[in-house]
Amino acid sequence: MKPLSAILISVIIPTHNRAPVLPRAVHSVLSQTHSHLELIVVDDGSEDETSEFMARVQDPRVRYVRQGHQGVAGARNSGIRKAHGQYIALLDSDDSWEAWKLEIQLAFTHAGGWAISQTEEKWIRNGRRVNPGVRHTKRSGWIFIPSLELCLVSPSCVLMSRKCWEEIGPFDTRLVACEDYDLWLRCSLRYPVGLIPEYLVTRYAGHPDQLSGKIIGLDMYRIMSLCKLLTEADLTPENRRWTELQLRLKGRRYVQGCLKRGKTEEAERILAMMARAGITYQRLPMEK
Repeated sequence: MKPLSAILISVIIPTHNRAPVLPRAVHSVLSQTHSHLELIVVDDGSEDETSEFMARVQDPRVRYVRQGHQGVAGARNSGIRKAHGQYIALLDSDDSWEAWKLEIQLAFTHAGGWAISQTEEKWIRNGRRVNPGVRHTKRSGWIFIPSLELCLVSPSCVLMSRKCWEEIGPFDTRLVACEDYDLWLRCSLRYPVGLIPEYLVTRYAGHPDQLSGKIIGLDMYRIMSLCKLLTEADLTPENRRWTELQLRLKGRRYVQGCLKRGKTEEAERILAMMARAGITYQRLPMEK
């Protein structure tokens, strides 16, 4: 077995008009104590100074890829297709790592035989550290069922083997948001997820261009993902029961919101999607 220091890790940073914060992410990768890495920055149609900054980055481990705007799922997929590493790590362009993140995570991965693991993360919102809610608490092991409610894996915290990616990927480019929720659900059906109880990632929130703050009705994309699971995945009876439960809850909430706002066609579209996945209502969720 080759020493851990000889294992190549491919780091993928997708970015779109994030020139002010991208340097922080890039420098946090290039300063890793595990130095045998390649960094692939995928510029997803940026119109700011991203290319000028990347032109100044003089490190042979860095590759800069420009493409037309495809969204974060397409950008991550593009970067991973070009990756050569035995392991793949993801980092959002507005987040950063502690310098020893990859070294600790790779050792943890090998010691436990994990195909995928993540670390704890600090949350910074508008310049101040905040504590995530209890519902966001990360878990270790077989996390599929608790992950149905909301995403419990953070892309910037993940290290996965190439074999794992080849079995669960790619990200679904049809999902404008919650593409990570969708991928980690598929992953957690096949693999337990390791958790390192150390805060090795800093996650920044509160800036106006953050995707989760711009997308209204995120549950719509979670509903799409759950419908896919019910129609395409090989679910155990227990996993199917919990998936159906979450789809009913999220679907009812979303359809009720549509009807309150007079968006009848959208409500009917979601109900039809759910019906194709085997979830039907005798009457609309708003009706008495």
